[in-house]
Amino acid sequence: MILLSIFAMTAVVFLSRYLFLEPRLPIKINPSAQRLLNYSSPAVLTAIWAPIVFVHDDKLAVNLGNPYLIAAVIAALVAWKTKNVIATTILSMGCFFMLNTLL
Repeated sequence: MILLSIFAMTAVVFLSRYLFLEPRLPIKINPSAQRLLNYSSPAVLTAIWAPIVFVHDDKLAVNLGNPYLIAAVIAALVAWKTKNVIATTILSMGCFFMLNTLL
């Protein structure tokens, strides 16, 4: 049953992506729907990283003892200044591992 669920979810995800990404299919989205879909990626990414950064042990953890928060702020600053994905990833992960061992 689990394997069937995995295959079904795979099919749903693949088909939903394929319908929008295949240029030969005659599916057109109106401009307002396209504008609305521009916000979906940042919304999904925020829904993924926000609980990781701000919530620990089912409590809001917004303090200087939170290595996730400090590394996220460093990552945002590095990304803003350098606009380099590799530099942002390496520096923020390095800072996180260092903070995680120290704190």
